[in-house]
Amino acid sequence: MEIIQITGQTPLYGELTVQSSKNAVLPMIAAALLAKGTTAIKKCPRITDVFHMTEIMEELGCRIRWENNTLCIDTSDSKTCRIRALSAGSMRSSVIFLGSLLGRMKEADIPYPGGCVIGKRPIDMHLAGLKKMGVVFEEGEQNLHAKAENLCGCKISLPYPSVGATQNLMLAAVLAEGTTSINGCSREPEVTQLVVFLNQMGADIVWKRPDCLVVHGVKELHAITCQAAADRIVAGTYLAAAAATRGKVVLRGAPVGQLDAVYRVLLKTGGKLRITDDTILFDGSQAVKGIEWIKTTPYPGFPTDLQSQLAAILSISDRKSHIEETVFESRFAAVEELNKMQADIKVNGRVIEICPVKKLYGARVHARDLRGGAALVIAGLAAEGDTVITGYEFLARGYADIAGDLAALGGKIQKIEVQDE
Repeated sequence: MEIIQITGQTPLYGELTVQSSKNAVLPMIAAALLAKGTTAIKKCPRITDVFHMTEIMEELGCRIRWENNTLCIDTSDSKTCRIRALSAGSMRSSVIFLGSLLGRMKEADIPYPGGCVIGKRPIDMHLAGLKKMGVVFEEGEQNLHAKAENLCGCKISLPYPSVGATQNLMLAAVLAEGTTSINGCSREPEVTQLVVFLNQMGADIVWKRPDCLVVHGVKELHAITCQAAADRIVAGTYLAAAAATRGKVVLRGAPVGQLDAVYRVLLKTGGKLRITDDTILFDGSQAVKGIEWIKTTPYPGFPTDLQSQLAAILSISDRKSHIEETVFESRFAAVEELNKMQADIKVNGRVIEICPVKKLYGARVHARDLRGGAALVIAGLAAEGDTVITGYEFLARGYADIAGDLAALGGKIQKIEVQDE
C-alpha cells in the first residue's frame, strides 16, 4: 500500500502550478456521451476519480486514450445504457451518468452511487427533477432503472442548490424537447464550467438569474476539444499548507476569481495576499490568528471542501475558533485523527470548537476521506516530528501528486510504498 511520510516544521517556500479541477472534469467526461465523436479534455488530472469515470465510459462502449495529459473520449460506438455496480460503487460522481444517458439514449440503468440508497442526501433532488421531465423510475435492490419515452422540458425548483442535481438536470435537458428552467440551482464554478462546456458542444444554456439556469433543448451536440480549469480546492489546500507552516508560496495558473471567500479567511488569520491575473502570492508567516466563527455555505461562501484544512490551521492559532458545517451532515472525520496529533478539537453537532495548542506532534494517522486526508497532510507539515498517513487512496481521488507538489515547495514529505498491513 501507499502511505505518506512527513517530517514537519519546515515552512513552505516556492512556486507551483495548480492542477486542473476534479469537480469540473468529472461531469465533462459524462457530458461527452451526449455527442458522437471524440471529445478531448486538455490538462485532465490523472487522479483515481478520473480513472474510475473512464472505466465506466469504456463499459458504456466508449474508447479512451491518453495523449500526454489530454484525455480523448470517442463515444461513436457507445450503445449500452447499463453501468455495473462494480464500476460505479467506488465513487458518488457516477450518478452524473444518469442525466447524460437519458439525454443520449432516453434510458439508464445505474447502481446507487457509492453503495448508497435513496434517502435524505443522496439523489432525491435528481430524481424529483427528472420525473418532472417525464422520466419513469424503477427501483431495484441494487440498481436504478430510468426511462423516458419523451424527455420534455419543464420548470424545476430545487429546494437546495445541489451541484450534482443541477448538473444532472442540465445534462438531461440539453437534448430534451422544449425549454427547461432550473430555479434554485447551484452557483458553484464547476456548474458554470459545465455550462460553458455544453454550450461549446452546441447546447443553448443561459443564466436567467444567478440562481436560475434556462436550457433550450437542441437536436444534437458535437464533440469538442477543451481545456480543464484549475482546481480551486487544490489551490486552497496549498494556501492552507503555507499558512500552517508559516511559509510563502506562489500559485500559478490559479483560479483567482473563485477564491474570494478563502482569501477573506486567510486574511483574518494574519496572512497577506497579492493577486494577479492567474497568480496568487501568499505570505503565511504571520497567519497565527484564530477566527471566532466561520461557517461553510454553498458558493460563493466558504467551501465545505476546505473546512478540514482550515481546522488544521486554526488548531495552532492564537485563540479559540469555531467552524460550523452547513453543507454536509457529517464531515468531521479528520477531527479524531488531528487530536491524535495533540490538537484540541471538540465536535458539537454541526460545529467544531478548536482550542489552540502551542504545537502539533507527529503521529500515525489515517485518512478517512479526501479532504480530511489533506488536512492531515497540512497538520503533518506543521507538526513537530514525523507523521505517517495511511489511507492514501482517498487523497489520490483528488490530488494528482500532493506529496510531490508539497515537496517541490520544500516540504519534507514523500509518498512511499510499503507492504499491506
